Amino acid sequence: MSEEKIYTGSCLCDGIHYEIHGKIGDILECHCQRCRKANGTAYATNAPINKADFKIVKGEHLLKKFESTPTTTRCFCSECGSPIISIKAETPDTYRLRIGTLDTKLDQKPTSHIFVASKAEWDSICDTLPQYDERP
Repeated sequence: MSEEKIYTGSCLCDGIHYEIHGKIGDILECHCQRCRKANGTAYATNAPINKADFKIVKGEHLLKKFESTPTTTRCFCSECGSPIISIKAETPDTYRLRIGTLDTKLDQKPTSHIFVASKAEWDSICDTLPQYDERP
């Protein structure tokens, strides 16, 4: 986990602003089909954060929730569509933050690729990070 400090983030239209008063966990690049569809990219770059550390400080009324599976709720801006967090039923006290919405610079880098067995056929992974067929 990274050093504890206050992190800030926002959506593309600047309607939602949030703060994290705590640590950001290991950054993972998820290649599952649901993450690709939710982000419109080859993979989603996520990190766990404690629910208690996360606070929306502007635009909470814009946060829309979508249950993409019976165990996963994705939260995004209803104006611009920026994905902010996802919530897994099995870990309700942990959110998965979409790292691309951070405004605070991070010193830490991604640690691994997950769900590589289902990655897009048009994508190439060009780094030396560990790769896992599913979640390790």
